[in-house]
Amino acid sequence: LLLGYLPPNRSLWPSELAKKRSQYKHLKEELLMNPSEITRRLEKSSIENNELDGRPGFLTRSEVTHGEHPLSLGKNSIWNQFFQDSEIMQQIDRDVKRTHPDMHFFSGDSTFAISNQEALRNILIVFAKLNPGIKYVQGMNEILAPLFYAFKNDPDEENSASAEADTFFCFVELLSGFRDNFVQQLDNSVVGIRSTLTRLSQLLKEHDEELWRHLEMSTKVNPQFYAFRWITLLLTQEFNFTDCLLIWDTLLSDPDGPQETLLRICCAMLIIVRKRLLAGDFTSNLKLLQHYPSTNISHLLYVANKLRIPSAG
Repeated sequence: LLLGYLPPNRSLWPSELAKKRSQYKHLKEELLMNPSEITRRLEKSSIENNELDGRPGFLTRSEVTHGEHPLSLGKNSIWNQFFQDSEIMQQIDRDVKRTHPDMHFFSGDSTFAISNQEALRNILIVFAKLNPGIKYVQGMNEILAPLFYAFKNDPDEENSASAEADTFFCFVELLSGFRDNFVQQLDNSVVGIRSTLTRLSQLLKEHDEELWRHLEMSTKVNPQFYAFRWITLLLTQEFNFTDCLLIWDTLLSDPDGPQETLLRICCAMLIIVRKRLLAGDFTSNLKLLQHYPSTNISHLLYVANKLRIPSAG
């Protein structure tokens, strides 16, 4: 609901879910097929057509187009595309296997964990193929994990069984809000990640100029050294999984939208450890912010919420 996957009108939910789940099934069938299967289907349809024409049912050499030949280097060759995709798939495979190694839900040799890994892999491959401008960026698996975990643990069995499809569409919705952080060409633009880091710096300056000055002027600890990961991975690497789910509830439900809320939470993270930061030098501050200490999440969200109000002076 918060991501706009379901409409506010509850009576529309069953038809909307059925439509989207069917759509995802077709996307998987279309995009996760390997070239051998595509070629086999092309041959099969050609054979069927030949039989309909009353000709012998075999594929003549001329009917295998150059583009469908495994050795074809043409850009539009299905095999060329497959070899390009293989690299991305290998990266996705590596990252999926590294997702929350401490959780039996995502990791280990159980059938359950393996099927969950397979679902994450499918979603990321389908997303990469549908979004050639972004493809796959390392860390997307971390953003996907909380969504899939929430849907897979739905007490409604039908919803739990369709967790992969529902997660895919919610992942697309979530990423569309943060898309600019993943597109390299936008890095130096008004909407890229650097712009977001600058806004974090301005927010800190507005609410705690002393801390801002100490970090960025005295010790030269700039946001790109620590907040790049905070922002691009939506804090999934800074807190344990349960705390992340609480933070995400706030990110997705705040009327200001996830981007603004995320910046406030990042700013609150700095303010909460201000004493240690003010006493630290470049090395100790960087270490502290790159390995953020465990903290009371309710207090963190309370501090972040207070940052809505412009500071006096």
